[in-house]
Amino acid sequence: MKSKTLKIGSRGSDLALWQARWVESAIRKIAPACDISIVVIRTTGDRILDSPLSTLGDRGLFTREIEEALLGKRIDCAVHSLKDLPTELPPGLTLGATCRREDVRDAFIPHPVNPVRTLLDQKQGAGIATGSLRRRSQILAKRPDIRIVDIRGNLNTRMQKLRDSEWAGMILACAGVTRLGWEESIGEIIPVDVILPAVGQGAIGVEIRARDTGTAAMIAALDDPPTARAVEAERALLRTLEGGCQVPIGAYARIEKTGEREVLHIDAVVASLDGRTVVRGRTHGHPSGAGEIGRALAETLLDGGADRILRDIRAGGPPP
Repeated sequence: MKSKTLKIGSRGSDLALWQARWVESAIRKIAPACDISIVVIRTTGDRILDSPLSTLGDRGLFTREIEEALLGKRIDCAVHSLKDLPTELPPGLTLGATCRREDVRDAFIPHPVNPVRTLLDQKQGAGIATGSLRRRSQILAKRPDIRIVDIRGNLNTRMQKLRDSEWAGMILACAGVTRLGWEESIGEIIPVDVILPAVGQGAIGVEIRARDTGTAAMIAALDDPPTARAVEAERALLRTLEGGCQVPIGAYARIEKTGEREVLHIDAVVASLDGRTVVRGRTHGHPSGAGEIGRALAETLLDGGADRILRDIRAGGPPP
């Protein structure tokens, strides 16, 4: 009998390959006889590194070519950082598993010679690097004097750029820094009341063809229901707001348990690019209604002024 083969599609960065290998290892424990290989696919976001993300558009920037390979049956599944995966998947594809989430928060990485380890305690006019409008707007809401520097590239590239710079530091997702074993570079794990994370941040998603029941069964054990519910709420919120990398939206959903009772809580923020206008909201409900909880919070934010922020951003384009 021919052994089952599985081709996993992934971007080629160290972090993406760490995630793909983690999924590979987990599947090998479930199906030790399976012949598994990782196929590296270069995406548009990997090729264009000399422009800010906000100028490139965000629909599938880091996923489109991988999804094309999946639809073309050149790979059997795709491993993504869920924060990169658009909320609307191409017809014929589905999210087969949402793996257990790492720390959702952002981390402040100070320059190696900077003795000030926390973000909000940096000196007046300090330069802070980030490629994220979400981070930019929330930092400026707390510290309008901060000078935001745009940065692109994989984590290794960003670390080198920081070392070669005169910046005070930069912001990265804590999950990525931890997965690569760079915890010693973290000056501060930033509280969510300072910067809310990106939708899906810290979670790994495994995308498959909708009718591929064999692969679906193989990866089913990788799915973590609490993470899946939380991410479902966040992605429903983002879908309703019609946002993405170009729009400063942060959200954090989690399930809290008291005795036998489970409650899904979600916080979200939409902010202007200069940080002067910030609309925040929070709500909760039973985890079974995760999608509706996220949609309802999005509507509350829109009614509270987020619609004007988003309309102005889309009309005016990215920040200078």
